[in-house]
Amino acid sequence: MSRANQPAGALALARPAVDAALLLVARLGIASVFFLSGRTKVEGFLTIKASTYTLFASEYPLPLIPPDVAAHLATWSEHLFPVLLVLGLFTRLSAVALFGMTAVIEIFVYPDAWPTHLSWAGLLLPLIAYGGGAWSLDRVLGLWRHRN
Repeated sequence: MSRANQPAGALALARPAVDAALLLVARLGIASVFFLSGRTKVEGFLTIKASTYTLFASEYPLPLIPPDVAAHLATWSEHLFPVLLVLGLFTRLSAVALFGMTAVIEIFVYPDAWPTHLSWAGLLLPLIAYGGGAWSLDRVLGLWRHRN
């Protein structure tokens, strides 16, 4: 083997670990964004603050969804799906749910915050496309298969 081929071979050997690390970083990064947002909406473990209901009635009004229902859905989603992402369990489902939340926030709540929402989408889309990666419970439980 020539010296010129060695780096390519080393990179090929490292590729699975690099891919797994990138998906893990995406999972942890976007999970922290949503989980920390969810924590601002509750007192104690999961008692929704009165101010959260006010926020959804005034600053975050959504069409077709009553503010109290939207407050519950958002709060529970911002706690459940990030935990699943950290575990790498039902990764694609969780990423799709958070991508949907991102779209709703962008369209109905903060349309001028598209650079932030684009960065969230940049973390969520690989998780939707590739799943949780090799370092996930999806992989351990056989819910995710590596593509050749």
